[in-house]
Amino acid sequence: MSINGISSVDSLLAQMRAAVAVAQGQPAAPVAGTSGADFANVLKNSLDGVNRAQREAGSMQEAFVLGDDKVSLSDTMIAMQKANISFQTAVQVRNKMVAAYNDIMNMQV
Repeated sequence: MSINGISSVDSLLAQMRAAVAVAQGQPAAPVAGTSGADFANVLKNSLDGVNRAQREAGSMQEAFVLGDDKVSLSDTMIAMQKANISFQTAVQVRNKMVAAYNDIMNMQV
């Protein structure tokens, strides 16, 4: 994971801790170390990355099928597998988010 990815996760964690503190009735403290990246932006950037990988793999596949000599079969297959892995990761994150939402909604107040 890149340094930027780690800082995004740390920022998200700090925001979640601040939200928990507010939910427990504690005063809202400013979130230290956040660089303005909120959960919606992180999620959007991740989904844009998945979309970009799938479009790139699709264009490479189309170029290979049309006989472009600049695109090799191995590069096309690698791009397709990267797109597949990123999509499967996004699906698993979505599943975890839905499960967490359901757990929160089923909590007794």
